[in-house]
Amino acid sequence: MCIFCRIASGELPASVVYEDERTIVFLDIQPINPGHVLVVPKTHAESLADLSPEDAGQMMRVGQMMDQALRQSQLHCEGVNLFLADGKAAGQEVGHVHLHVFPRFEGDDFSLNLESFDRSTPGREQLNETAKKLKQAVDSL
Repeated sequence: MCIFCRIASGELPASVVYEDERTIVFLDIQPINPGHVLVVPKTHAESLADLSPEDAGQMMRVGQMMDQALRQSQLHCEGVNLFLADGKAAGQEVGHVHLHVFPRFEGDDFSLNLESFDRSTPGREQLNETAKKLKQAVDSL
């Protein structure tokens, strides 16, 4: 049983913020900023693709609720990041899909480095070819 399943079952301790029949929300033990929570489906799924649409939808609804709660809390919060790493190559460290929701504020020294990442600007032909491949994959689902 993975660590998040053990937390959801009550076998391991966590600072729980919210819980319903599909999800559990608890504070990250290595927070980006105070108030950093993880929204975790109670059903084990390693990736978002393995999660049922109902559980995935509930995870996002609860993530939205946590966004609102952070903004209304007494915690320092000028903005909110929602982050889901799906797979090791994407930075997923625990083999159970989960959504990070954490408060942000000017000067918090955290950066996703998207601006410093050297991103190419493909031409329309390349974009259309990529879109065609994705459309074919969507049609096969």
